[in-house]
Amino acid sequence: MKLSKTIVILLILLAFFGFFYFDLAKFLTLEGMKEQQVLILQNLNDHYWYYFSGFCTVYIISTALSLPGAAILTLLGGGLFGLVWGTLAVSFSSTMGATVAFWSARFLLKESVEQKFKGTLEKINSGVENEGGFYLFSLRLIPIFPFFVVNLLMGLTKMKTFTYMWVSALGMFPGTVAYVNAGTQLSKLDSLSGLVSPGMLGAFAFLGVLPIASKKIIQLLRKQSPETAKN
Repeated sequence: MKLSKTIVILLILLAFFGFFYFDLAKFLTLEGMKEQQVLILQNLNDHYWYYFSGFCTVYIISTALSLPGAAILTLLGGGLFGLVWGTLAVSFSSTMGATVAFWSARFLLKESVEQKFKGTLEKINSGVENEGGFYLFSLRLIPIFPFFVVNLLMGLTKMKTFTYMWVSALGMFPGTVAYVNAGTQLSKLDSLSGLVSPGMLGAFAFLGVLPIASKKIIQLLRKQSPETAKN
C-alpha cells in the first residue's frame, strides 16, 4: 500500500512539474483559448471526435489535479462544440475529474486524517450521513468553497462514490450550461467578468439551499404533527 501511494504521489508531482515547466498555464488564459479555438476550428470538421476526446481528456486531467483554468476550458468547450455537445463534454469531464480527485484524496489522505483528526472527521461524516447528497448538492451550486476543496473534503468522508458522482454532476450542471453558453461567443469575449450575473448566482444559491431547507421543514412538520393531533 505504501508503495502504491508513493507511486501515485510521484505521478501527481510529475504532472505538476510538467505543467509549470512547460508553462502550460499560458494556454489556460482567455487569449490563449481564443488562439487555440482559431487553430482547432480550422480542422475540427475533419477530426471532430479526435478533438472532442482530446478536450475531454485534458479537462479530466486538469480537474483531477485541481489545476487553474476550469472556467476557461469550459468556455472553450462552448466555443468548439456548441451548447449541447459542449455541455455534454464539460459535464462528463468535470464529473470524472472531480471523482478522480475524490478517489485520490480518499486513497492518499483518509487514513492519516482519521488518525490525527478522528473526532472532527466523525462530525463531518455525521453531517454527510444526515444530509446525504443534499449537502454536496448545496456545496456544488453555491460557490462558497473552491471545487477542489469540496473534492478533498468529500473524499475524506464515507460518502459512496456513485452518490458523489451523480450529485456532483447535477449540482455543477447549471453553472456548466451558463459558462458553455457564454463560450459559444468566445471570440467576442474580452474578459471573464460579468459572465455570471449576481441574479444568476442568487438563483444558484437558492437552488442549493432549497433541498436542505425543504428537508428541515418536512422534519419539523413531522415532529409537530403528533402534538397537533393531540390538541
